[in-house]
Parts: sequence; structure tokens; C-alpha cells
Amino acid sequence: MDVGCSEGRLTRHLKELGHRITGVDASPSLVTTACEADPSMDIRLADAAALPLDDASADLAVAIMSLHDIDAMPRAIGEIARILQPGGRLCLAIVHPINSSRGFERSEAGPPFVIKGSYLHPFSYSDTVERDGLTMTFHSQHRPLEAYFSALKDAGFLVEALRETGIPEEAIASEASRRWQRVPLFLHLRARRP
Repeated sequence: MDVGCSEGRLTRHLKELGHRITGVDASPSLVTTACEADPSMDIRLADAAALPLDDASADLAVAIMSLHDIDAMPRAIGEIARILQPGGRLCLAIVHPINSSRGFERSEAGPPFVIKGSYLHPFSYSDTVERDGLTMTFHSQHRPLEAYFSALKDAGFLVEALRETGIPEEAIASEASRRWQRVPLFLHLRARRP
């Protein structure tokens, strides 16, 4: 199960690796794009907090860069636990909460990192990005690490691995991007349903 599959890029990659996979997303336009890219895939328009799969019907769920965009994140994690078989795993990646608590004073390599407001309290935020002539606005939720771990615990997951990732040296495109070697951009986590 690919939770928040977006345009289906990861879903297609997992299919190419031999997985039988279902993707879900709440955006009709992204589901349409995913279906057009590979009509043979099982892509469904659905809310992550009400997954359209039977109990214990999947052995793996991935939620890559989606849970921080889901308002009902604890319910979504509960739904993932419901559809996973005993021993099934959840692999997730989110914007690291230190990153979403806000950022550097300036865009060069060495400025101070500043938290505006409170890291410990959830809040909504939006980022507008322009790439290849397209402008996209992402609406997300900042939550402290505790919120994710509480949701995992409440759903019965056991965390097996956690990584805090920055930009590796080979991905540095400018001196300004070096600032993301000091503070993690993303949090990667693997959890198991007992």
C-alpha cells in the first residue's frame, strides 16, 4: 500500500521491483495522473484516514512525504495498522519536524537556524515552490516528533529503525544548500506491526 501516492512515481517503481501494490491519494488530479502513467496499476481516490482495503490485507505500507500533509495523521497511522498483516511493516518519510519548525535566517551556507514560535506545538504552514515553470503550493502540518511516535504507539507499531537525513555531499547544488548538512531535512522510519 502506497499511502499518499501522489502521481504514482514510487508506486510505479515498486511495481517494477515486483511488488503487487495499491496506491491511494486524496487528490483527484494526482490519481488521474497516476492512472494515466500506468493504467494497469491499482490506484484509488481515498482518504488516508479511511483506507479502502480489508483488515490485514497488506504486508507493507509506505507513506513517503505524505503524513505531514494529512490533517488526521493519527487516524491514518491507525488505518495503516489495520490493513497490515501481523509482522507487516510501515516505511515512512516526513519533513523532519526541526525543519518544519522553520529555518535559517539567510540562504547562504552558515547562518543560524531559528525556530519561530514553538517547536512543541502543532501548526499549519504552506510552502510555494516554482519548478520548470510550474508553481505549486504545499499545505502541511508541523508536529513535534512526539506526535508521530504517539500515533505509532497508539496504533500498536514497534519502531525498528530511524534516520535523520540531510543533503549528502554528492547532492550539493550550491554553497547555500550546504546549510542542510547541519540540520536534518527528513526523517525516515521503519515500524513493524506485531
